[in-house]
Amino acid sequence: MILTTTPQIEGKKIMEYRGIVCGEVISGVNFVKDFMAGIRDFVGGRSETYEEELIRARDGAIAELSRRAQAIGANAVVGIDIDYEVLGQGGSMLMVTASGTTVVTD
Repeated sequence: MILTTTPQIEGKKIMEYRGIVCGEVISGVNFVKDFMAGIRDFVGGRSETYEEELIRARDGAIAELSRRAQAIGANAVVGIDIDYEVLGQGGSMLMVTASGTTVVTD
């Protein structure tokens, strides 16, 4: 499965468009992670706990997008866009969505 943010794939011809596909992940940040991130915010520096959660959520959304593309017979997804949102009271939930156009290439 070829996944790309570009509208075309170099060296490949798009033979058929199969439609738009999305992958979503909603991830909660637990008390311990939130507490540790608060300490990091107070003393300065990067919050590895939040970064790791963000990476997991993004990878999960892309994996879900890929599974859904395969399910409809596509061998590539072009024009992928990844969006991030916070949800819940106090922003305790992270939502990551990945969307793109499924295609069949030569």
